[in-house]
Amino acid sequence: MSRIGKRPITIPAKVQVAIDGTKVVVKGPKGELSRDLPINVTVSQEGEILQVNRRDESRTSRQLHGLSRTLVANMVEGVSQGFQRRLEIQGVGYRAQVQGRNLVLNMGYSHQVQIVPPEGIQFAVEGTTNVIVSGYDKEIVGNTAAKIRDVRPPEPYKGKGIRYAGEVVRRKAGKTGKSGKK
Repeated sequence: MSRIGKRPITIPAKVQVAIDGTKVVVKGPKGELSRDLPINVTVSQEGEILQVNRRDESRTSRQLHGLSRTLVANMVEGVSQGFQRRLEIQGVGYRAQVQGRNLVLNMGYSHQVQIVPPEGIQFAVEGTTNVIVSGYDKEIVGNTAAKIRDVRPPEPYKGKGIRYAGEVVRRKAGKTGKSGKK
């Protein structure tokens, strides 16, 4: 039995779950998410507990069991608490600011890079070098943070660029001066 798949999901007080065959709809204070789960797994609700089970012991059912449970748990957590991803900007003259809903990045290019948030995503900037991407869908939050990081990923020589908070960038030694005979 999958260790992750057999763990029950506790539903918070303000969250409502509707199960219709393989479709799971979760509504909460932050928003509403729905997902079609694979046919190999079933979801059952008993009071304030959700349980994800597999239909049979086939290889694909075992593979999808833990994944499906994690997807449903992320939906429940997202509509109740939300998710956020933090990014750090390092480099002289590199900065970020919020204009309206959009994020504007000055990253050393000849132009400013403007990022328009998808539905359900908000940007916040602390200082000028810390960006917070928040929303209720974990997948979209992660993808948006990855797109921001792709504007200027951290480079290995000076470490300049956009990185996730806590990300460790492996540094390389630069060129060494040639000290040969004259």
